[in-house]
Amino acid sequence: MKETTAKRREKGKESKADKQKDAGPGPQDVDMPEEDAANAVKPPKELDTLTLEDIKEHVKQIEKAVSGKEPRFVLRALRALPSTSRRLNSNVLHKAITGFYTNNTTVRDYLLGFLEEPMETAEGDVQFRPRTGKAASTPLLPEVEAYLQLLVVVYLTNNKRYTEAQKVSDDLLQRVGSQNRRALDLVAAKCYYYHARVYEFLDQLDTIRSFLHTRLRTATLRHDADGQAVLLNLLLRNYLQFNLYDQAEKLVSKSVFPELANNNEWARYLYYTGRIKAIQLEYTEARRTLTNALRKAPQHTAVGFKQTVHKLLIVVELLLGEIPDRLQFRQPSLKRSLMPYFLLTQAVRTGNLAKFNQALEQFGEKFQTDGTYTLIIRLRHNVIKTGVRMISLSYSRISLADIAQKLQLDSPEDAEFIVAKAIRDGVIEASINHEKGFVQSKETMDIYGTREPQLAFHQRISFCLDIHNMSVKAMRFPPKAYNKDLESAEERREREQQDLEFAKEMAEDDDDSFP
Repeated sequence: MKETTAKRREKGKESKADKQKDAGPGPQDVDMPEEDAANAVKPPKELDTLTLEDIKEHVKQIEKAVSGKEPRFVLRALRALPSTSRRLNSNVLHKAITGFYTNNTTVRDYLLGFLEEPMETAEGDVQFRPRTGKAASTPLLPEVEAYLQLLVVVYLTNNKRYTEAQKVSDDLLQRVGSQNRRALDLVAAKCYYYHARVYEFLDQLDTIRSFLHTRLRTATLRHDADGQAVLLNLLLRNYLQFNLYDQAEKLVSKSVFPELANNNEWARYLYYTGRIKAIQLEYTEARRTLTNALRKAPQHTAVGFKQTVHKLLIVVELLLGEIPDRLQFRQPSLKRSLMPYFLLTQAVRTGNLAKFNQALEQFGEKFQTDGTYTLIIRLRHNVIKTGVRMISLSYSRISLADIAQKLQLDSPEDAEFIVAKAIRDGVIEASINHEKGFVQSKETMDIYGTREPQLAFHQRISFCLDIHNMSVKAMRFPPKAYNKDLESAEERREREQQDLEFAKEMAEDDDDSFP
């Protein structure tokens, strides 16, 4: 019975499979993110309504932050700005500006002039009225005005209408600059960022350099940590865009990056500092700052930023004489973009000058686009140095002519100079016989008899201590929460008085106990 039932099941499965083959390939499931899948199903009207509700909620958060003097509520609204900006359109902005600007018609008409005319509303479409009654007659808070105007700038920038975005952004920063409110600092920092982006798209970054310096001075005097962080990064990006590394170095040395800045701004600052240090031959410091930039960067997003940092970090490690770990070339998000750097690493690791020149010729334009071409040219000496080390390990005695042939040098005299420099730098242990024209390698020393293990352990210990110190600095505590468990001065005096009285009573009891 069991065998017959099993055969029936197999026959049933075979018949189902045949039916599916005859019917052709069925629909396949496609993995979509939850948010994208939900938005794809909803019609445009429903999406616009949800976006307007989100904007209304963000305005409430900003008003709550102003009334309660809690900037974290503004952070919540600004943190959702990227997702909100992807859903912006002319209809949403038209309704939002018309709904919120009920008192100031001049600014409302000015902003609506940059938007297309909205589509004709359907009969069942409900008007967006976030301000009714007395609230409609009161003026908007400067923070809310800046946020709504910032949405217009973002919308125009996303649609590549940079000239119009420039006009709105100039007007926005003029309004922001006339205010001196601490609750406006976070919104103003975001406005500075998009202002610089618009001018970068228009290839006019050099025109706003003095403006950024002025705002940085003002933010420093007002102890605006977020504004300082954003403006410092924008100035560094401005200088590096025009290869003004000396000015960037002076700015870094004469300014202090605020400790309270968020991780994204810290990651940008560390990356820019790493680029400056790498150009100025401070490779150890450049590697430290670039590693910290990767640690500060978001873990699951900002793929483009992490690719850029990895490219520079790989070149810096090669310049330090170290070979990057193969695992970072195998990461799915980095594998394709790091392929030229993987071929470059292989050439440096094997000391193959022909392979290095081939990679440089094949991917030269890409290296120039990445901004690493100048550093990669410096790697030629490292390739030759590695080749000399490999030859020294393979041959106990070899002529200078053979070395020149293997390294593809012009003459044995060039090989003699390179080997002499390698001996002086401690790359190889050998001696040169100038009369007979050969190199004699010495016996290899025990590496544990040198300081190399000590230096390696020192580097690892310093790395762990740096991680601990940065983790402690990154810890956040609610304001004044630590005062709850601490006693006041009066309570402390009362407690000390009680302790003294108790001690006297104990002493008297001890005296009475003795005859």
